[in-house]
Amino acid sequence: MQAKAGREHILKCITDTIAEPRAELKPQVPRIEAFDIPKEFIGAVIGPGGKIIQQMQEDTGATITIDETDGVGKVQVSAPNKESIDAAIAKIKAIVAIPEIGEVYEGTVRSIMPYGCFVEFMPGKDGLLHISEIDWKRLETVEEAGIKEGDKIQVKLLEIDPKTGKFKLSHRVLIEKPEGYQERPARERGERRERPERGERRDRGERRDRGERRPRPERGERRERNEEFQAPAENHEPKDFSDELDKMDF
Repeated sequence: MQAKAGREHILKCITDTIAEPRAELKPQVPRIEAFDIPKEFIGAVIGPGGKIIQQMQEDTGATITIDETDGVGKVQVSAPNKESIDAAIAKIKAIVAIPEIGEVYEGTVRSIMPYGCFVEFMPGKDGLLHISEIDWKRLETVEEAGIKEGDKIQVKLLEIDPKTGKFKLSHRVLIEKPEGYQERPARERGERRERPERGERRDRGERRDRGERRPRPERGERRERNEEFQAPAENHEPKDFSDELDKMDF
């Protein structure tokens, strides 16, 4: 009974001080986080020769370990404070994340082309930001919009090509459309002439306007014509052969 009374007294002191456990530890408290990632992303997180994971540890100050268990990657991240562990986890999840159509990303301009620019919106994933998707106004060059390599830009993933896996991005859908803006009308194309059916096609004689084609002779007629052009048989008989050597005296 004394032990029970003592335990209840201690619990009352605890609940008077804090009614329930904190949802988060204090920022300066060291901590460890563990989570799973798909097996196929283990190599992407580690990188060639461990380059990626070592760079993440250097940038965040966290310690990262990955083990493959039961067909999944077991990731454990430990850090001396909340800021370090959050930064490390964010980098890992950015690598294993799958792009989703309609999502908005903070990207980096990697290269500029005459028809647009390529933006890295996720680690190792570049998409095309076409010049027509940069702004609502018509641009002649990408530089006209003030964009250069290395700039940060917000983009929205519009489409993923099912065959090539290429990403189509847009920036103009994230900015307000100008009042009175009108889309440029699509270029009209001439109607394609329909191919006539087989029965409606003109035969070759009509196309050439050369009259009716002469019917092909039968085999018997061709044989008779060939015989007409053959030379008399006597012209093909071999001439008498005489050996002059028999008449020579040796």
